Amino acid sequence: MVPQGGQKTVMRIGELDLGQGVYLAPMAGYTDKSFRRICKRMGCDVVVTEMVSAKALSYNNENTWKYLDADPEEAPVFVQLFGSDPEILASQAARIEARFAGIDVNMGCPAPKVFRNHEGSALLREPETIYRIIKAMTDAVRVPVTVKIRKGIQEDNLAVEAALAAQEGGASAVAVHGRTAAQMYSGHADWDVIRQVKEAVSIPVIGNGDIHSGEDAVRMKAETGCDGVMVGRAARGNPWIFREIQAALSNEPMPEPPGWEELRQTILEHGRMICEEKGEYTGMREMRAHMGFYIRGFRGSSRLRGAMQHLSSYQELVELMKAFPADDRIED
Repeated sequence: MVPQGGQKTVMRIGELDLGQGVYLAPMAGYTDKSFRRICKRMGCDVVVTEMVSAKALSYNNENTWKYLDADPEEAPVFVQLFGSDPEILASQAARIEARFAGIDVNMGCPAPKVFRNHEGSALLREPETIYRIIKAMTDAVRVPVTVKIRKGIQEDNLAVEAALAAQEGGASAVAVHGRTAAQMYSGHADWDVIRQVKEAVSIPVIGNGDIHSGEDAVRMKAETGCDGVMVGRAARGNPWIFREIQAALSNEPMPEPPGWEELRQTILEHGRMICEEKGEYTGMREMRAHMGFYIRGFRGSSRLRGAMQHLSSYQELVELMKAFPADDRIED
């Protein structure tokens, strides 16, 4: 039996009203300004930037600063920083805090390059370093500082100790992905570790991992007691998952899935915004990745996927979407 949602609840971090606490997870290469705006329109309460290197910011790397671009439509938006040096993280947080509602620290990224640099999930084995990082940052800024962690590195469970260290350092909330770094994104997320963290800390906990529907979000909250939920890969090509989650958490009727026209218009709007943000050359190349997810579930998608590899302008995207028939949807 699927747990039922209830009346709308409000999640707060400090003075911030975060709605029902439905987050879009930071995803490198996907959660840029254009996609975050699309997700906000679909009901996402809180968006987070792609992760940004604090060290690169300290070097005034021009490409890195581009990741800090946000639109008022996204509010509230958190920036996610990564690094391992408390002083660098604190100083860069202070430089950029006026741009954002809060600052999140990545302590869960499993990418080998990040791990080898003693960043991301590598920090999970060092609660003292976690404490020093968060303490330095909370001393340096006025906005809330949150942290995103994983269950552990291998089969270990390091999440509770890491969350407690972050809380002691002054973190305002912690997001917990129920997979280990070794799992990357394979297998199943261990929701019980989210429950363990929730029982151990007094700050809000955001659950992350294996939320593919509104029912999943309701079930995660029921099983773990978490205050908010965070959706990552399931939102790629399906920003409508946020309106489904909002309805499920409020025990309201499920919205209809998008029809072809809504899908087409969303793709075109996404393409328009990404071209405005990054120019047609870069925008169309990045849009190809998004398109691959948007068109899943349609007959002829392989043909369309092949055609979109040659897209070089927004007008070509418009013409391509006109040519793709509307009755090719595969019903589940």
